[in-house]
Amino acid sequence: MRPCAPCRNSLPRPDSRRPSSDAINDVVAASVMTWFEAIVLGVIQGLTEFLPISSSAHILVLSQIFGWGDPGAAFTAVTQIGTEVAVLIYFRHDITRILRAWWRSLFHAGERGNVDARLGWYVILGTIPIVVLGLTFTEQIETVARNLWITAVMLAVFGILLGVADRFGRKEREISDMRTRDAIGLGLAQALALIPGVSRSGATITMGLTLGYTREAATRYAFLLAIPAVLGSGFYEATRIGDDPQVAWGQTIVATIIAFGVGYAVIAWLLRYLRTGSYMPFVAYRLALAALIVALLVTGTITAT
Repeated sequence: MRPCAPCRNSLPRPDSRRPSSDAINDVVAASVMTWFEAIVLGVIQGLTEFLPISSSAHILVLSQIFGWGDPGAAFTAVTQIGTEVAVLIYFRHDITRILRAWWRSLFHAGERGNVDARLGWYVILGTIPIVVLGLTFTEQIETVARNLWITAVMLAVFGILLGVADRFGRKEREISDMRTRDAIGLGLAQALALIPGVSRSGATITMGLTLGYTREAATRYAFLLAIPAVLGSGFYEATRIGDDPQVAWGQTIVATIIAFGVGYAVIAWLLRYLRTGSYMPFVAYRLALAALIVALLVTGTITAT
């Protein structure tokens, strides 16, 4: 006997809104980073980490343009380990000298006036702001701050500030002239780079130029100051993404290695360039990139989050 129409209508039906297992698998597969994506992001990370143009801004924008999605703060932090290893190797003699002098200053009062010993303490002091703010606002940094409207504004505002500092800074002081108040100011500037679009090196260099340091001195100190913060952040994030079953560890490692090689080359080039060049080309680039992001957002080509 066939059920009556009302009975047929009352029979339970499959929930058409429930995604099929194939659909779920498609979403999961789409979320896994490809090898090509890892290579591109590794190159971008290496190219932009040390230039004052914000590596996180470039990774966010390119991921949107190519439809890759946001690789996340964790991926960005881990690949930054590669670029920081490049700093460790490039400045290995300076770092070794600073560490030895700092260690001796712990036990010998006469060593505490040594320039290298003081630099060791200044790097520690300057690292405190970014550690405190990074741990305090972790959730906001990984969510709200990764809005591309904010990124565009930060690119433009801090680009203008860099241009003003580069144009009007005295450029007379060397790293050996650094004082405690300078270290605090440079540390606070670095902490602003928790917001994508600011640029860690860009913010620190801008503050250094404002305080009267030469371009090369401000840049060298920016690289040294970033070492504890970036390595600490990278290893911290590495422990967190290990709990994610979808994490693409192979691709992340490849991107990190590529970022190291490219980053090393960029360090060498930038320090040579600054002997005669200015930061104005980077200022123009930041403003152009900010304008491009705004145009892409307004036209709906990319979304803010």
